[in-house]
Amino acid sequence: MDSFPAYFPLAGRKVVIAGRGEAAEAKARLFDGSPAALVRLDGPAAFLPGSYVGAVLAFVAGEDEVFLQAAAQAARAARVLVNVVDKPAMSDFNTPAVIDRGEVVAAIGTGGAAPVLATKLRNDIEAQVPEGAGRVAALLRRFQDEVRGALPALHERRAFLRDALAGEAAQAAMAGDMETAGRLFREALAKGVGREGKVRFIAGKGPSDLLTLRAVRALGAADVLAADEEADPEIVRMARRDVHRLAPGEATAERLIALTQDGKQVVRLVAAPIDPAVIQALAAASVPVEVLMAAPAG
Repeated sequence: MDSFPAYFPLAGRKVVIAGRGEAAEAKARLFDGSPAALVRLDGPAAFLPGSYVGAVLAFVAGEDEVFLQAAAQAARAARVLVNVVDKPAMSDFNTPAVIDRGEVVAAIGTGGAAPVLATKLRNDIEAQVPEGAGRVAALLRRFQDEVRGALPALHERRAFLRDALAGEAAQAAMAGDMETAGRLFREALAKGVGREGKVRFIAGKGPSDLLTLRAVRALGAADVLAADEEADPEIVRMARRDVHRLAPGEATAERLIALTQDGKQVVRLVAAPIDPAVIQALAAASVPVEVLMAAPAG
């Protein structure tokens, strides 16, 4: 990791943009709708450290090299981190390509080396981040303390929240009905953790961009992952880092049944045809099974 991504809370904070022109306007648009107080500077005011005092970030843009250097120096004198647009060597940080969903923000950075690539990757990822994701995050924030009080054990709390993300409350939040979402979430919390285990077979041979969105989400929600050795490493990395991993030989029908009876969400990443005997054994044990193959190419 050549650079470390960090998120700065903006509520009640000040952001300064020094300079004029399209580059300065583009930086200003990044903060449309944010709770930050945006301060625009130009001319002599941009050279005064006092203009930057109290800011969390400063952006400097323009064509005049003298202006850029003087404004950046003034901001640093006020102990503010500076981004000089299109000048990585003069910057304390680089501006990533941002996916803004309110309380959910994703950023793609290339260390200032390839902003066009960052933009392309952002566009690829943006299609997988629903518009309502920020409302779901707001719902979880609203009930954060209640969830911690009702489920003090970390593993139970995580299990409940993973289920909640696929539940009716999250769906209502996605649709914008926050009142219904709150009621449904509180009802689910009152029931506690009562998870139904499930086994999902996912095509793992790759390439990763052929996976359906449903398969990608299943990988991210898995408690247990068993991947064939031939599975595409890019697909394997889509699972959570803390997912419990089983060797393919350990993923017997008996083991999968036991895991689901314990409420676990199991992903079996396959690079060969699924053994019909395993499917039959799971069905005989009334284990819910879902088969998620790759989307058609082209």
